[in-house]
Amino acid sequence: MFGCAISPAGRRYVHRIGITMLVYALFLVVSGMIFLHLHPTGPLAYALAILPALPILGEIAVFGLYLREEKDELQRAIAVEALLWSIGGTLSVTTVWGFLESFVRAPHLQAMWIFPIFCVFIGLSTPLIMARYRG
Repeated sequence: MFGCAISPAGRRYVHRIGITMLVYALFLVVSGMIFLHLHPTGPLAYALAILPALPILGEIAVFGLYLREEKDELQRAIAVEALLWSIGGTLSVTTVWGFLESFVRAPHLQAMWIFPIFCVFIGLSTPLIMARYRG
């Protein structure tokens, strides 16, 4: 997944992540349109608000499946290190932003942006980690 030659586990990862991203986009548009036009309330509103989060949970599961299925130890190590750097980056950004919100009234960071921040850190850290292993 993270190198030039994509392993069978990497191909399955790309396929699964693509599906979950399409489902996410669909659920986000459907939920947004229903809220915009129909203004649901009660349990339906809660269900529709949660709907776009479900594929994100699927994306997390897909990453776990990749780690379990990948046979190449180097690829797995790169993925785990990228995951750890991404967790650290996300925790750092959200902690600093929380203090900015509390003390200098920075705009509120909605929780729904935490996973995209995490994904940005994966996108930034993976090529940097891979560069260490290139001969």
